[in-house]
Amino acid sequence: MKGNTAESTKHEKNRASPLGLRNNKLEKSRKLSPETFITAGTIIAIFLLWFVISKLHLVNATFFPSPAQTWSAFQDILLNGYKGESLLYHLYNSLFRLFAAFFLAVITAVPLGLMSGYSSKIRAALDPIIEFYRPLPPLSYYTLLILWFGIENTSKIALLYLAAFAPIYLAAMSAVKGVSIDRLHSGESLGANKWQVFRYIIFPSCLPEIFTGMRTALGFAYTTLVAAEMVAAVSGIGWMVLDASKYLRSDIMFVGIIIMGITGILLDRLFRMIESKLIPWRGKD
Repeated sequence: MKGNTAESTKHEKNRASPLGLRNNKLEKSRKLSPETFITAGTIIAIFLLWFVISKLHLVNATFFPSPAQTWSAFQDILLNGYKGESLLYHLYNSLFRLFAAFFLAVITAVPLGLMSGYSSKIRAALDPIIEFYRPLPPLSYYTLLILWFGIENTSKIALLYLAAFAPIYLAAMSAVKGVSIDRLHSGESLGANKWQVFRYIIFPSCLPEIFTGMRTALGFAYTTLVAAEMVAAVSGIGWMVLDASKYLRSDIMFVGIIIMGITGILLDRLFRMIESKLIPWRGKD
């Protein structure tokens, strides 16, 4: 009995020590959750369905390539490029347009959104512009941007900037209006001036909602990027898909679509990781 008690105490000490805690975290990380198995099962089922449809020739192979054909096309593009340019060149061009526009949208929409949340006069000045263009499909005014800025990167970055601006602006404005009045009063009662109230209470309280708006804006800008490259471009993953469709190269189209999907997932995961590092207090109010 004493031996069991001593062993149990030793085990508890190990669990409480830094090394024990680290081992516990490793054990937890090694255990796969049921959701992971469900996700893996869904992906496997999609690939099996794709394989069966192509194997039984249920759809013409010209329009629906097999996984083997798609993999072969991917290897060919990876080694030889597409239309004289490497796959990385096309991917780089797409991501450069996306991140340039997103960066410009963040550094302008966040301050303007915060100021609009603060001041009803600034909000009254900006709201008509935002509310007018926000419901418009981006491609409806893209032709105007091409006329003004040409078919190079400037018009595409301007289109993506406008697509990303509204979600970030609205999220920042809404976040300021949602800050608890009790928090503001608590800061003021402790002697904080206006700048300290903004720096230590309002801005940290707004960050979770701003990040949600930024994630939404990034996804919206990414879908707009693909559409923009399909209308007027000479490089980029979207352009590659459109160009391949002219020659009925559905295998290359599949490669482009899969790359776009995987890139979108990776960007979203990266953004979530940054969010969890920068805003550890999210959801702990």
